[in-house]
Amino acid sequence: MQTNFSLAQLADPDVKASEQILRACVHCGFCTATCPTYVLLGDELDSPRGRIYLLKQMLEGGGPADEKTVRHVDRCLSCLSCMTTCPSGVHYQHLVDHGRKHIEETYRRPLADRLVRWWLATTVPYPQRFRATLGLARLARPFVRLLPKTLFGGRLHAMLAMAPARVPAPSPVDRPQVFAAEGTRRGRVALLNGCAQTVLAPQINEATIRLLTRLGVEVVSADGAGCCGSLVHHMGKVDLSHAQARANIDAWCREADTAGLDAIIVNTSGCGTQIKDYGFMFRDDAACADRAARVAGLARDVTEYLAEFLAAQDVAIGPSAEAAALRVTYHSACSMQHGQKIVRQPRDLLRGAGFTVVEPADGHLCCGSAGTYNLLQQDLAEQLKARKVATIAATHPDVVAAGNIGCIAQLQDAIGAPVVHTVELLDWAGGGPRPAALAGADV
Repeated sequence: MQTNFSLAQLADPDVKASEQILRACVHCGFCTATCPTYVLLGDELDSPRGRIYLLKQMLEGGGPADEKTVRHVDRCLSCLSCMTTCPSGVHYQHLVDHGRKHIEETYRRPLADRLVRWWLATTVPYPQRFRATLGLARLARPFVRLLPKTLFGGRLHAMLAMAPARVPAPSPVDRPQVFAAEGTRRGRVALLNGCAQTVLAPQINEATIRLLTRLGVEVVSADGAGCCGSLVHHMGKVDLSHAQARANIDAWCREADTAGLDAIIVNTSGCGTQIKDYGFMFRDDAACADRAARVAGLARDVTEYLAEFLAAQDVAIGPSAEAAALRVTYHSACSMQHGQKIVRQPRDLLRGAGFTVVEPADGHLCCGSAGTYNLLQQDLAEQLKARKVATIAATHPDVVAAGNIGCIAQLQDAIGAPVVHTVELLDWAGGGPRPAALAGADV
């Protein structure tokens, strides 16, 4: 694609990077076939190719973003399916992130939209605030019919409906500490405890720690580490996302320099995609670039690490007799398969543990969660959810496994089968407790 940036514009590192991405695009349109919003809407501007044109015009112009560009960029899930499909290697992730930063800096959204985005940015990344907000939402749910449906742009009803009926108690594992390896220590890793996941599903970190320590891996929850920054980064709030990322970089490098780290384990694939991008985020920060790249290089999804570790140690998880009786439909989160290119490892681990693993027909398409997408783009998110639920249900699962809390929250209670994290099943097959979600299920 031909570009027309001035030399002054190209002096900006973000513009320079985006210009190189734009030049890689050859307009082939392969991306349209695998873009969830184009599949739903059939609008060229709601495809990656169409959005690339809009972003090019906006960034070349340099002025404030217009409503049309904002509308179509907002509809993008950042699922990155287009990057898997693209034969030219167009790094759409970095381009759309730059576009969202420009939109955040130059476009004044309607008041209701600003309020919702402010609430998301100041609540969800902070577990105590998020927990308190969910408690208030639970109290407000009986009165939702009394509230105007247009309140906060119509989003308040959806947010209250999505709030869980019960919020689990805080887990004792989600505070800075070291979990000793059982037996001979064979490794040492840091675990990203995360933010929303610690509130919605603390059992995921618990299962991760049990499984790793049983295998002889010491696990540390590093003091000072917190939200990965992805939620606000995808909203264009780059200063805030960099501050959150920098806190993690400081915490993990401090841990690596004192007691050593073999890896940084991430069990939320959306977070993993962001952390593995820290090197790019801080590429022009002289004080942080090397350490950010170091952290990005240490980051591993829990299934990615387990596959490497088990192969190196020549050991296995299971197979379990209980696992052999279960049919597991594996839902591959977009951030896992498209963002991190992790496809084989979760499936192989589940099969190795004894489970029968099947996959939905549209495995490459997003379920509609996509961070805050199901709150900011409810209609499209609901359509994508309905499509995903139908294709998963068609596989007749006993249980559904996924590697991302957003997908789990989006799909649970909608399929008729329990939805759990992959690591919960692996922990169970390796001697841990039966996942609580399976307790009342006919499995």
